[in-house]
Formats: sequence, structure tokens, C-alpha cells
Amino acid sequence: MKLSQLFLLSSILVSVPCVAHAEEAIWKDTSLSPEARAKALVKAMTQDEKLQLVVSHYAIDNGPKHLPVPKGALGSAAYVPGIDRLGIPAQQITDAGLGVTNPNNIRPGDGATSLPSGQVIAGTFDPKLAYEAGKMTGAEAFHRGFNVLLGGGVVLVRDPRNGRNFEYLGEDPILAGNVAAQEVKGVQSQHVISTVKHYAFNNIETNRLKVDMKVNEKDGRESDLLAFEIAMKKGDPGSVMCGYNKVNGDYTCENSYLLQLPKKEWGYKGYFMTDWGGGHSTVKAANAGLDQESAAEEFDKEVYFGKALKKAIAKGEVPESRLNDMAYRIVYSLIKVGAYDHPAAKSDQPEDVAAHEAISQKVAENGIVLLQNKQNILPLAATVKNIAIIGGHANEGVLSGGGSSQVTARGGNIKLKTGLQKWPGPESYFPSSPMKAIEALAPEAKVQFAAGDNIQQAVDLAKNADVVIVFATKWSAEAFDNADLNLPGNQDQLIEAVAKAGKPVVVVLETGNPVNMPWLNNVDAVVAAWFPGTSGGPAIANILFGKVNPSGRLTTTWPKSLSQLPYPVIKGAGKIANGDPNDATKEDDSIISSLNLDVDKANVGYRWFEDKKLTPLYPFGYGLSYTTFKYTKIALHSNLAAKIPTITAEVTVENTGKKDGADAVQVYGTMPDGSPSRLVGFDKVELKAGESKTVSIPLALQGIANYEPKAHHWELPAGSYTIAVKPDALANEAVKTTIHLNQLTLTD
Repeated sequence: MKLSQLFLLSSILVSVPCVAHAEEAIWKDTSLSPEARAKALVKAMTQDEKLQLVVSHYAIDNGPKHLPVPKGALGSAAYVPGIDRLGIPAQQITDAGLGVTNPNNIRPGDGATSLPSGQVIAGTFDPKLAYEAGKMTGAEAFHRGFNVLLGGGVVLVRDPRNGRNFEYLGEDPILAGNVAAQEVKGVQSQHVISTVKHYAFNNIETNRLKVDMKVNEKDGRESDLLAFEIAMKKGDPGSVMCGYNKVNGDYTCENSYLLQLPKKEWGYKGYFMTDWGGGHSTVKAANAGLDQESAAEEFDKEVYFGKALKKAIAKGEVPESRLNDMAYRIVYSLIKVGAYDHPAAKSDQPEDVAAHEAISQKVAENGIVLLQNKQNILPLAATVKNIAIIGGHANEGVLSGGGSSQVTARGGNIKLKTGLQKWPGPESYFPSSPMKAIEALAPEAKVQFAAGDNIQQAVDLAKNADVVIVFATKWSAEAFDNADLNLPGNQDQLIEAVAKAGKPVVVVLETGNPVNMPWLNNVDAVVAAWFPGTSGGPAIANILFGKVNPSGRLTTTWPKSLSQLPYPVIKGAGKIANGDPNDATKEDDSIISSLNLDVDKANVGYRWFEDKKLTPLYPFGYGLSYTTFKYTKIALHSNLAAKIPTITAEVTVENTGKKDGADAVQVYGTMPDGSPSRLVGFDKVELKAGESKTVSIPLALQGIANYEPKAHHWELPAGSYTIAVKPDALANEAVKTTIHLNQLTLTD
């Protein structure tokens, strides 16, 4: 070897940070804290290695620029190469809001389990079940070699037309935050990072790439940000995905207030990533607190965290310490969830598909809501002789929501050839047929099907049946809001006509949002199945025939009409904001450009209805059972002198009916000023017929507190607080108690 070659080799070795055996042991020593290990890793990295971590690459072959899938990528939403010399694994990033996705069939034939929609998951009012659901999804991700999962939708349902409401967990921050926290913990128990998203105020999809959501700090902290605060403090997600929209003039992914709030005030140690196409700047975003730019080459105007970031650091526009912090947060999260010590790899072992589908079915059975049941027409008897099933492709499967969260079921989805065919479509059904499940539960019955497109044919079928089950559907998807609350096509006319046939009629709704029901008084029973997941067929059948006693509750208030909403008109609702994820909506005066949330403020959902003394069609928390429950007592126990003050409610609930069942016990609090009440605690309780139980429910004191922006703390003003247990948010019947508090401060 020539002397010049030796000199060159020695120069290269000097340029790489020295990895002494003692230092190496620091980040590989599992007895040390994730913080200590992450600091040691970052110290050992070159600047280029740090820069490598803060940009991901699109790993599907359908991008707008048609870039090749990166070498080493499994085929998914994004990929970040690993750093082998430091043992840092590649980040294999998958969309998985409801289950592991396989967009464009990038991994041929790789089907997965889909959970039911977010309304169903939250509608169980059961955080323990949410943990099981997250654990299952995390296991399926890890099995496929993924270690970052894009889930955890915590956006509050401020409007029942939002196309992505099916990904979210309802309108109440206490419920949404706690359910999301447990889902996240379940995912991360499998050594997979989970996000929460889309931070924040991504409450509508119309013009989502540009719309400016305007909200003051107090109202924001007491509503949408409270949901994220709970999810982040209790769930400790490895990452947070910021949204597309602006908040108070700044894009969320470069909004200093939003990005610094969790880091500085909530103790959040993970990292913030952009949504795909959500990057807009280098210096502003980096200094605001953004840590990773997602799929930048495909979806952003330029790669802001690549060479541009390196130049900005060299020019002193972004401090080197900021890059160190970005890298630290990413490797900290990988270590914290076990993704560093247990690298994910595609497994050649079979999955326990039956167990995973059983979890999806369990969630559906516990979250589907019985809205109406005249004369106890449900449950149906297994001895019924003639059943007419009409509409909703119920002979084939159950509807699912569209967009980036679309799961491909095992065996493939049933895709409609009508309607929107490009992304976020087409409208897809999971091959879990309610009709087949009904036939299995009523083996002696004659079960016949009519598609519903021919109304007279459906009526003729109904006339010869003992009971008629109509499946009504309305698709929702990412990138657009529903223009209205009506069922599409001829479905309302179909139900009206079938109801006149003189036979008992049960309507099963498969929708992503509440819908108008002009025929409600003319049918006997209504079941809100939402989008019930890949085991939705058996779940629906089990509820209809009483194999399962329904216990789901509404997480979104159903208005009687759009006129009851704080924002009756959304300009441009129904238009696809970006049919291609990279295609931003052009300037258009007919599309909403900003939404000022000063109308409902922090009074989201049922609080708006209570404040305005409006009676909705169905309130938050509503849901029927095949049995009845009675609350007989509520007592409070407090420890207000503790560093973290606590109040616990002990609630006694009795099953007064003749069937075993489960009740979602809901505790609401009202402040001394009489402002609208808020859910402050809940629990799911199983009770045998005639059984009584007393449950202990910790109360979320932020629900009955004011956030004081100048003081940066929560404050419970002095006075008398009413704490009530009741069957839904707006019910008159309640068991109440009061507690008098001196002024109490809660640290942020």
C-alpha cells in the first residue's frame, strides 16, 4: 500500500467518531436508562448520520414522482436506513390507523386484521380492550418487520361530516385521550413505535393542506390539546405526527407553540414527524421543534431536512444542538420501546390469525351501538323462519373507510367498480359477510337477499319475510368531508318502502359518521355498526341474535340536522382536497380557507348542545342494551393535599334486567359557574342479571378546571361542584353528589 493511500485511510478513520469499547457498552447496556443510552449514541454519530435519521423516504411504487422503492425497504409508507455500525435499525414505517396497511399491494398478498373504526373502539368505553387492540396491531406490524406504526388518531370530532372521523375516537378529550393512550401502550408493548396524530386541530378534511384553524390558547388547551395531552402523558408515544393544516397562521409542522408545548410543558421526550407532504421549510420548522421530515422527496416541494438543513447548520441558522436533539429523540424512542434491542424482521412463522380476528370481533361486539329497539324486537330468535336481508352488500362483506388507513383484508377486499376509483378510493368491503353469519346463527331459517337497487323487488321480498334486516351504508374517506348527513342513493326511499311492507324492520348502519334517518319512526330497530372491521359480519350477527348483549355507546353526538351544528356550512365539503396525496387544492373561493373555532370554543359536541339547550337526535354516551341498569349511589373520596390532587368516585350500578350485560358507567362534572358539564371519568362494568357492583373511578380534574394561559396552569375555582353518574351526557336522570372545593391549582 502506498504512503498516500495510508494517509487517506487514516484521515477517513479520524473523521469517524472513535467508538471505544467502553463507550459502545454505554448504548448497548440495557441496565442504563434510555436517556443515557440515547445520549451516548448521538455522541458517537457523525453529522451525516444524524441527518440520515431526520428524513424518511417513500417506500411505495405509486408516488407522484414515481421514485423507486428504496433498497432495504419492506414496502410501506416510509423508510429510514439504519446505521449498522451503531446498531441503529432501519425505520420501517407503516400506516396502521386501524391495522397494518398494504397500499397498492406493494407486498403482494399481504393481508392483515383491521380493527373497527375509531368510533367503535372508543365506543367500548373500555381502555383495557383498547390496549388489547393496540397490542394486536403492534404484533402484526412487528411480524411483518415494521417498527414504526402511524396510528393513534386523537383529533376531536368537532364536525360529524369530517371524512376521517372513522379514524378518530370521538368528541370528548377525556375519553379520546385515555383510549388512545392505551392503544399506544398496546402497540409499543410489541417493540413498535406508535404515533399519535394529527397534531392538532385537523378537524376537517376540506382544503386540508391549506386551511387555517384559528383558536385561542385557553379554548385549545381545554379541548383538542387536552386529548393530546392525556394521550401523550399516559401513552408516551414514541412519535407525534403533526397535521397538514395551519393553526393561527402557521402550518402545524412548523408551529413553534404546538411543537414546543409538549416538549417544554408536558415532559414529552419523543419526536415530531410531518405528515406526508406536510413539510414547508428548513430553518423555521427545525427551530420550531420538528424532528423528522416524512417521505420528503415524493411529497414536499423540496427535501427541507436534507442538504438544506446541513447548509442551514453551517450558516448558523439552525444550531447544531437542534440536530443533536432531533437525532436524540428518534433513537431515544427506538430504545424506549425496545425497537433498538429487539430489531423487527419479517417473520417466516405463521401468525395467530384466529386470535387477532377474535380481538377485532370483540372490539366490534363491545362498541357497536343499539340506537332503537321498539317492543324489544331484538334480539332475534334463532327459530325465526324467514329472513329478508336487503342492501349494503351484506351478502359479501362489511364497509371500510378509505384513504391511507385502508387495510387489505386476508383474501383481498371487495372493491366497488362504481364511484371514485383513484385514491382515496375505491369504496372497499372486507369479506366478512353479515348474511353468512346470520345463516349460521339461524340454520333453520330461509335467508334471502336483495341488493336494494330495485325497490319493488326488495319490498316483495320483505312482504314474505318474518323479519327484514336492511343494511344501509355511507362511505367516508381521507381527503374529503361528507357534503351532508344523508344516506347516498335511494337508501332512504328503500327503507321507507320496505317499512310499509308491514313486517318488523331492523336497520343496520355501516357509516363513518352520523346520518339523517327520516324513516326512524317507521322502523323497529336501528343498530349503528359504523365500519365494523374484518370480523364485522359475525359481530353484527351476534348482536342481532343476542349472542352478545350490545354495550357500545356513542362517542359523537348525532344532530337532528346540520342547522344544530356550530358550523352548519363547510364551504367545499364533498370536494376531494387532494385525490393524489401530493396534489394541493388550488386557490378556490368556493372552498373554506379558514375556520375560527370561537363559535363552539371548548364546548365540543355534547357541551355545545347543552350550552345552547339543543336536543340532538342522540347524545354522546347514548346506547341501549338488552337489559336495564340502575345507578343507586355515588360517593366521592378526595386527597386534595397531595402533590397531585385526586378525587375518586365510587359508583354503585345494578343490572335490573333479566339478561347479563355490560354498562358504560359515565361520570360527569359541572363547575360552580354552571358551564356545560364534561365527562370526568368512566368504566366498563360487566354485570349478571340482578347483580350489583360498586366501581371506583378516578376523576380527571382537568375536565372541571379552567386553563389559565398567563399562569400556565389549570385552576379549579372555589365553589360547589356537581358530580353525576348518568346514562349519557344529556340525560336528565342521574344520581348526583356535590363537593365543595377551595381554589385548587393543577400543575401543567
